[in-house]
Amino acid sequence: SSRRGQPFIAINCAALPEQILESELFGHVKGAFTGAESDKVGLFEAADGGTLFLDEVGDMPLVAQAKLLRTLQSGEIRRVGESTVHHVNVRVLAATNKDLVQDVKDKSFREDLYFRLNVFQINIPPLRERRDSLPHLIKEFVKRFTAKYGKHILGLDDSAVNLLAHYE
Repeated sequence: SSRRGQPFIAINCAALPEQILESELFGHVKGAFTGAESDKVGLFEAADGGTLFLDEVGDMPLVAQAKLLRTLQSGEIRRVGESTVHHVNVRVLAATNKDLVQDVKDKSFREDLYFRLNVFQINIPPLRERRDSLPHLIKEFVKRFTAKYGKHILGLDDSAVNLLAHYE
């Protein structure tokens, strides 16, 4: 796309506590909270013109979901502790291993955010459900890592591939 030369930034939404996640996504100003010793640009601003990948979006706290929804709807962000609004143009990709339809029913994921994010869905079943992909993946990984580490490996023998194919 036209964004291919622009920033691609990824964040694991499950790895950060709610307050830090908000600061990471939207930035903050000096003095906004204890430890905010300088202004910080958030990932939305850093990805402006490019793509922000929200990994494990299903683990995002509800309060952060509301702020994310507002940004997706308006293209506006506000750094923590600041009243100024900044406009961003960011493509957002999101991934999760959770069943968001069930989480919406359970009220642990916002329905409006689900519909805003679920514009184009790609469902990738676990490898155990598509074992026929394994030989192709092995070939690709062997090729990639032999080049990366300067090794001379031709591949795996059939018994090794079979062992991997039957590993749950």
